[in-house]
Amino acid sequence: MNYKIAVIPGDGIGPEVIEQTRRVLEVIGEKYGYTFDFTEVLAGGCAIDATGQCLPEETVEICKASDAVLLGAVGGPKWDHLPGAERPEMALLGLRGKLGLFANLRPAMLFEELADACPLKPELVSGGLDIVVVRELTGGIYFGEKGIKETDKGTAAYDVEEYSEMEVRRIARVAFDMAMKRNRKVTSVDKANVLESSRLWRRIVNEVAQDYPEVELNHFYVDNAAMQLVRGPKQFDVIVTSNIFGDILSDEASQVTGSIGMLPSASLATGNFGMYEPVHGSAPDIAGTDTANPMATILSAAMMLRYTFGLLEAADDIEAAVQKVLADGWRTADIAKPGEAVIGTKECGDRIVEAIRG
Repeated sequence: MNYKIAVIPGDGIGPEVIEQTRRVLEVIGEKYGYTFDFTEVLAGGCAIDATGQCLPEETVEICKASDAVLLGAVGGPKWDHLPGAERPEMALLGLRGKLGLFANLRPAMLFEELADACPLKPELVSGGLDIVVVRELTGGIYFGEKGIKETDKGTAAYDVEEYSEMEVRRIARVAFDMAMKRNRKVTSVDKANVLESSRLWRRIVNEVAQDYPEVELNHFYVDNAAMQLVRGPKQFDVIVTSNIFGDILSDEASQVTGSIGMLPSASLATGNFGMYEPVHGSAPDIAGTDTANPMATILSAAMMLRYTFGLLEAADDIEAAVQKVLADGWRTADIAKPGEAVIGTKECGDRIVEAIRG
């Protein structure tokens, strides 16, 4: 079985964590008889340096011709002087739009071995934590009309939040389908007391819910949801929300788990195609120092095996290997407690590969 993967190492620590993830996938291929064909392409700051564009058309075409995309990270202060539309981060919006990646899945899991890293009181997360944020990815304020205009109060800028029935309906179905495989509970987050777009959002989510009578649905305003994530995170199972609210809440949920360096994500299109990347950024301050945590990217690859390729046993194998490395006491700098031995990026990859081989 042969799978084509477009690989975007990107900027900062991106190439380092991608290198270890490729090693893990190669070992999985050897173990299960799969072949992964990797094609590296440019996006982000490195693409700007090489081509003058953050997202070359060649990158888009290779991604479209692949079965899945594996992304490291993009951006960094080197390119902060560029106008908004030319910054490395715009490559992400371009990929999401051009590849039709409308559903972003961000699991926030608290590994038992890292419970001490959680900033919340132990009783709030006792027994573990397992939340999935389902974020709409190609609509809303990030993709709405934008502009600058002159007014009698001076220059004004605007970004329009807009959602269609179709956009809300399809992301709601992703959330409810996922809930059916989990604990059958969906929390929809909006600002329906203020925003017209949120009132449409809530109406459509309620309509979709009628097709899933086994699933419990509740609605939270986004400010209350933010508070409840740190007040009582175990009340949540699947959270579905808009692009901007999902951006904020998924980062908050990641911090509740103790380290953003442990969290994977998937961005899915209709069908099985997806782009997989860690939640963390490019961390240019530690690039090249062999200190980055590759586990989030490796766990993103496990999501790729599960959601795009349907290789459930192999995905489980990767996740079990990561957990074994943690259980054996190995820690990268971002998750180590004072006094604990710290391993580097490559050694972390070594340990996970060794665990997969058994």
